[in-house]
Amino acid sequence: MGYTIQVGAFSKVENAARLTEQLRSRGLDATYFVAGAGLYKVRFGNFPSGASARATAVSLDASGVIGEFYIVNPGEYAAAKRREYGAEYLREELIKRAQDFLGTPYLWGGADADRGFDCSGLAMTVYQLNGLELPRTAGEQYEAGAFVEQELLMKGDLVFFNISSREKVSHVGIYAGDGQFIHAPGRGKKIRYDSLSSSYFLKRYAGARSYL
Repeated sequence: MGYTIQVGAFSKVENAARLTEQLRSRGLDATYFVAGAGLYKVRFGNFPSGASARATAVSLDASGVIGEFYIVNPGEYAAAKRREYGAEYLREELIKRAQDFLGTPYLWGGADADRGFDCSGLAMTVYQLNGLELPRTAGEQYEAGAFVEQELLMKGDLVFFNISSREKVSHVGIYAGDGQFIHAPGRGKKIRYDSLSSSYFLKRYAGARSYL
């Protein structure tokens, strides 16, 4: 990820969701996230320079779309800090961010915490908030990563499943260690932990990918 723009915090999740949708309607990649107990922030864009991010933010501020803003430098992301703290630090940060969304309702195609997340939307957002870009769909994410043997899985790797007989890969989760993964399981259900060794997922396991 390059430079991004951050606004908030919002005490009402509805306000964060409303701004997220407004920014998306302007063609900006936006998401919001838990920033503390009862607070939500919105982060959007992926700019090549701080100057271009600031110019966009100033324009949106002038038009009344956003208020006070903060430019997030790429060096602030966990992905950049792994040079100092190591890859294990980044992997732990990926899991911490995924845990923030536990209990969020599932919604096909959703990629924000108000409407809910689908499986690949959750993975994409968790990675973006740590400074790493992922493709949008589970199939694209599967093709983009490096193959990992199941017994060599590490925290933050993505695990894939063939839930739909029409597709080779139709579901994805974030590996959390000890045979567990975090995912958005389906309609009417909430983001949760599940086990790779459960009979359901064991039969449908399609492989794993790393992006670190």
